[in-house]
Amino acid sequence: MARRKITNSQIVCITLLWGILCYILLANSQTINFDVIFTLVASAIIVFVPIYKNVKRRDE
Repeated sequence: MARRKITNSQIVCITLLWGILCYILLANSQTINFDVIFTLVASAIIVFVPIYKNVKRRDE
């Protein structure tokens, strides 16, 4: 099954939503500890690796 390509506007929306969620997490956490940092890094990997792969395929 072929994968659908992500448009630039979809990439911007996904990035903004991720940024808003990170802001909410940081604003509501009482201390910035390992759990918060791990959550931010893991979510960044989950969000940005597929975007990077999609953009890389689009250039080929």
